[in-house]
Amino acid sequence: MRKLTLHSVIAALLLTGLTACGSGSSNDQSGSSESGNDSSSEAGSDSSSEAGSGTETLQMGQINWAENIAVTNMWKVILENRGYDVKLNNLNMGTTMKSVSEGSLDISLEIWLPVQDQNYVEQYGDQINFSDEVWYENAKVGLVVPEYMEDINSIKDLNDNVSKFEGEIVGFDPGAGTMEVTGEMINKYNLDYELLPSSEPAMLEEIDQAIANENPIVAPLWKPHGVFSKHNLKFLDDPKNVYGKTEQIHHATRQGFAEDYPKLDQWFKNWKMTDDQIGTLMTAVNEAEQPINGAETWVENHQELISEWVEK
Repeated sequence: MRKLTLHSVIAALLLTGLTACGSGSSNDQSGSSESGNDSSSEAGSDSSSEAGSGTETLQMGQINWAENIAVTNMWKVILENRGYDVKLNNLNMGTTMKSVSEGSLDISLEIWLPVQDQNYVEQYGDQINFSDEVWYENAKVGLVVPEYMEDINSIKDLNDNVSKFEGEIVGFDPGAGTMEVTGEMINKYNLDYELLPSSEPAMLEEIDQAIANENPIVAPLWKPHGVFSKHNLKFLDDPKNVYGKTEQIHHATRQGFAEDYPKLDQWFKNWKMTDDQIGTLMTAVNEAEQPINGAETWVENHQELISEWVEK
């Protein structure tokens, strides 16, 4: 049943063009109709003046992941409160990186290193400025199962339980760094499993349904993520260290961004968030009628923190 459900979701996503197929999707996560396909090819060019010119729009990539929706809407509010015009372009990770490398996007706020997105650093290292600054420490990535699966505690346990999981690892966006690492993990552990791509919402729905019925499920996930406050999930031990131990989240900008927006460049480098701060932001954005409304409320309530980023 899980296989049929997920395959149906995948088929629907493919038909509507919402999967990672190299084009943007209009997800309306910012509270306005913004499509990755209408990103201006001139974005970021002739941007010698910062806020107040009324002629330049900062093109920011947005990926349909809970934490990314939260921080992109947060920065949209922060910057527009200070006179900038910000457009969120909803794209998959691969298209986001390509767009930043070409200059049609100014910035991407979520780069996981040293493991998950290292392939993009290797591919675009000469074309994209990958910041050395870290805005979130102690991020974690790996395979998770529900805590009620007491006998499954390591990736090594999976091959002894292939039938229990129907030989499937329920995945999300193809092209995401974690999906590529998961494919490598299957090979390194010689798992007799198929990684099923879909989308993050579809994967989370599969997790919801499995846990509601106390069924087996295994999926790649990451912290910070709101699903851990909703369900009791555990990371499987990774003795081969395929996923890495601790990840850190950085941002990346197009070539010339620091020269065109020196003030913004420094603000993004000043940006740091704790578990509690990112957790409350994600909750506010998730519970609001529109993500932008939740971000506005959170920003209003965290002015002292924000001033540490944008007043230095």
